[in-house]
Amino acid sequence: MHFVFMGVSGSGKTSVAERVANRLDLPFAEADAFHPPANIRKMAAGEPLTDEDRRPWLRELADWIGAHEVLGESTVMACSALKRDYRDVLRTGAPGVEFLHMHGPDEVIRARIAARKGHFMPPALLRSQLEALQRLDPDEAGREFDVRADLDPLAEEALEYVRGRLGSAAV
Repeated sequence: MHFVFMGVSGSGKTSVAERVANRLDLPFAEADAFHPPANIRKMAAGEPLTDEDRRPWLRELADWIGAHEVLGESTVMACSALKRDYRDVLRTGAPGVEFLHMHGPDEVIRARIAARKGHFMPPALLRSQLEALQRLDPDEAGREFDVRADLDPLAEEALEYVRGRLGSAAV
């Protein structure tokens, strides 16, 4: 199985996903590391990415999932995956892709992104991400997690969810 921790910038998806991957000793990918330099320059300049900008990036992420599927490995990824269409591309990598949506009130996420240091994504782009965000549809495998929780309990909750899904996949 493959677990994509999704949400807008500042939602805590990377922090939670890294903890889960480390605890379960699963391969981890930070989707931001897959962005081509042109995308990073665009975001750093405060310009939102277009669907066209994202398409090759999403395909590369799906390929990463697929490569691990071939090896029989479950994975953890942190990726915004804001739209259903984006998640559909990620699902082409392998069967069994689930989304853990790190979601919460805008003001909580705004405060977190404002406090973050050293990231190319400026706080000004949060609005465009919130406008683009499509929450999980009922037919999408996954679950929403409330980011108002502190990081440790949130990571534990996500860890238990992933463990449960991995356990049910073995049955």
